[in-house]
Amino acid sequence: MPKAAGPDFHPAADGVAEEAVKPHYHGHRERLRERFLASGGDGMPDYEILELLLFSAIPRRDVKPLAKALIEQFGSLGALLSAEPERLRRAGCSDSVIASLKLTREAGLRLLKGEVMRKHVISSWQALLDYCHAAMQHDPVEQFRVIFLDRKNTVIGDEEQQRGTVDHTPVYPREVVRRALELQASAVILVHNHPSGDPTPSKADIEMTKQVREAARAVGITLHDHVIVGRHGHTSFRGKGLI
Repeated sequence: MPKAAGPDFHPAADGVAEEAVKPHYHGHRERLRERFLASGGDGMPDYEILELLLFSAIPRRDVKPLAKALIEQFGSLGALLSAEPERLRRAGCSDSVIASLKLTREAGLRLLKGEVMRKHVISSWQALLDYCHAAMQHDPVEQFRVIFLDRKNTVIGDEEQQRGTVDHTPVYPREVVRRALELQASAVILVHNHPSGDPTPSKADIEMTKQVREAARAVGITLHDHVIVGRHGHTSFRGKGLI
């Protein structure tokens, strides 16, 4: 006699195919994974890539609405991955989601950084720019980084020196020089971002660059360049004849 349906009744346990009781989004997840593996993500919109990231953080829920809402709110996957954890929480992200997003960003940055470290800066200049853009272009506050080079112009270090506000980062030339001497660097590249998106150097940027150049020159260290990263581009002081 067939078993009556009740609160503890599970059709799959009584011989009904497991697929019959899978939630509606289960097949969608499988299809999305298959599409990604077949294409490597080429042609997939940001929200679908985000869905894939959310699968492990939210295993038992349809994540497409959340993925679309987050992309719409933050504007792009890059901006979402770079957002501060507190802002992500205000947008409705759990700690597990935030951890997944930050882990993905960190893995990507390490991949790009690996293309730069111990490489000759001239031959890997585009790789260096790609790394700086990924690390800084969506940052909501200014950050100031220093790339350290040896006497062969090989990258031997990359460090964030300071973080500031939405439009200002305090930079201390003596600290830049002190760290360069500690690493036995022969040259440095300064990099900072403009959260406004416009990479045009300000008067303060130009003055600060002169101060760092003079402090470095006094101890035999060369300022190779200063790059300002914006939302959709960058400005090289050397390229503009400012160094």
